[in-house]
This record gives sequence, C-alpha cells and structure tokens, in this order.
Amino acid sequence: MFPHIINASSSSLVAIAAVRRACVLTTSVFNNLVKNETLTKDDASPVTVGDFSAQAVINTILSRAFPSDPIVGEEDAADLRGNAALRARIVELANKALAGDVQDGEKKEWGLGPGSEQSADEILEVIDRGRYEGGRSGRMWTLDPIDGTKGFLRGEQYAVCLSLIVDAKVHLGVIGCPNLPSDLSDPSSPRGNIFVAVRGQGAFQLPLFLSPLSPASTSLATKLTIPRFKKEELNLLESVEKAHAKLSFNERVAQILGVSRPPTRMDSQAKYSALARGDGGVYLRMPTGTGYREKIWDHAPGSLLVEEAGGVVTDSRGEPLDFGLGRTLGENFGVIAAGKEVHAEVLDAVKRALAEESKACRL
Repeated sequence: MFPHIINASSSSLVAIAAVRRACVLTTSVFNNLVKNETLTKDDASPVTVGDFSAQAVINTILSRAFPSDPIVGEEDAADLRGNAALRARIVELANKALAGDVQDGEKKEWGLGPGSEQSADEILEVIDRGRYEGGRSGRMWTLDPIDGTKGFLRGEQYAVCLSLIVDAKVHLGVIGCPNLPSDLSDPSSPRGNIFVAVRGQGAFQLPLFLSPLSPASTSLATKLTIPRFKKEELNLLESVEKAHAKLSFNERVAQILGVSRPPTRMDSQAKYSALARGDGGVYLRMPTGTGYREKIWDHAPGSLLVEEAGGVVTDSRGEPLDFGLGRTLGENFGVIAAGKEVHAEVLDAVKRALAEESKACRL
C-alpha cells in the first residue's frame, strides 16, 4: 500500500530519511538538553540547539541528494558565529547524527555514515543553505527543523516538517511527530509517527523509527482519509500558545457552528497530522494581529497532507494558500483546514465571526 509512492531514487525517500534522522536527533537533544542551550529570536520565540542541528542534518542530506535545489529554512547561523560554546555543541550534535550508521533507505552519498563529520564552518554553511527567499518557479524545499519549539521544550507536541514545492505547488510533504501517540484518544499508545503525502498519490502514516522500506513499516503503514463527521462529533484543533492564534475567536466560531466538544490544543503541524487521520475535524488558526504573515514552512507539508487525505485548506477568505510569494504566504490571512463536507460551513462561520468582530470595533 505505501511503497508505491517511494523508490530508491525518489524525493520522498530522501525526505523521509532526512526527517527520521532529524527526529532521532531532536529526541536525544530533549533528553539531554542543558541550561543555556536556547536562544530567543527577535519575535520572542525560542530556538534551541536542536533546531540548528536538525537543520544542519536535513540540509546536508538535501544538498548532497539534490545539489541544485534551494532550501527555504526557518533558521540561519548568524547568532552562532558569535557564540563559540553554542556553536561547538551544535557541531557536535549534527556530526553525531550524520555519522551514525547508514540505515535501510539511506545512502552514504547523502553525507551519512561513519567518516561523514563536517567542520564547524561547513556546519554553519549548510545551516545557511536555508536562506533562500522562495519564488514562483522551479523546485525548492521548505524546512522547519522543530515546529513548535515551546511544545518541544515542554516535552509535548512538536514536529520536524519538510516539503518539496515545484512551481509554487506543494508536491511532497513529510512531517515527523516524535511525541504524537498512534491513537490520540489513548495517550499510552505507541508514540512516534511520520506522515507522508505525495500529490495525487495519497497521505500515509507509518512508524517514525522504522525504515519506510522495511516489511514491518510497510505492514504498519496506514492510508489516511478524513472521516465524515457529524456536527456533534466535531472539535477544533488549535494552538496551545495564545500568542500564535486568537483562541477567543475560535471559541466564537465553535459557538456559531454549534460545536460543544472542547478543543484539542497542541503545538506545531502535528495538528495537520491529527486532522488528516480523523482526530478533531477542523484545524483553525487565526492570527492575533492583522499584520502577521504566515511562513510557508509552517503550512506547506501539512496542507498537502490534509488535501491528500480528502480535506480542503484555505485562508479565512476561502482563498487557496499561495506558496509562490517568497518566505511568507503574503496576503493569505488565517488558515482553515477541514474535511470537504464541513469546510464550507466552517468558512461561513469564520466570516460571520469576522463580521461581528469588525462591527464591534466600529462601535
């Protein structure tokens, strides 16, 4: 069921291998994170040694497998050049991850295996491969090495997110969720899943820490289809952080829809993954300020995953997300992701709530 979308030379196999290796790294970083291994960026969001080292690993694999492909990554190495201790730790972590034994589905030519260590300058340079500004034509990758860093630091949900965009359209999305239970209703169920979507070929969930080519992984792979929800079964998937989304607005939308179940809150694109397999029914994200512009790496892989699972993803005006404008989604405002049967109704509820909000501001 699953192997038909991957082969030994496919972009999907490279992307899965890169995300899996980065997830192993980030899991190890969390278990060994020490004080002073986190920076605060200009927008007040945290970034850890895990973010930088995971970006170094994934960018290394992509640059070796597809040397002509540019990368739009969230992080750059500017802050590391003046911090010797943090830089040394990131180089250590990245090299440990890169030099691990080559696994099934991986190639030494991707910069992996014993003897693949890089110098500090090479690690900084490969991190900075993610500084591409995006655009409307050609191939490019988007990367968020740890989406949901606050969730990561809490030991809750985060995701390693990678997509391939061709001529402004997402063709491949891979999301690794090391802490996401196989069954969200059963927190004790096995954790660690990887979600893969290939345009026109479906969306799948498989165990994170098994090779996608192994018989065990194949037997456990699940094709994802968003189920038909009755209104009383719906609940909203939304952000944990109030700074990331207007949760009070979501509450009003739920009231308009007649949704009574409490929302499910989690960080990162794990929400897209949960929606694609039928946890919830609606992912709603409305920015807290009108000037905010969504980043393409925060939505490219997740949007394809939901679409390939039979859902619809638009902004709050019903417009498709535009991944050809650079590093942001431009004038796209808000994100609504839901099954085909309910998306239009959710969109109407959002528009009604926006109209109420606008009227209240004028009074």
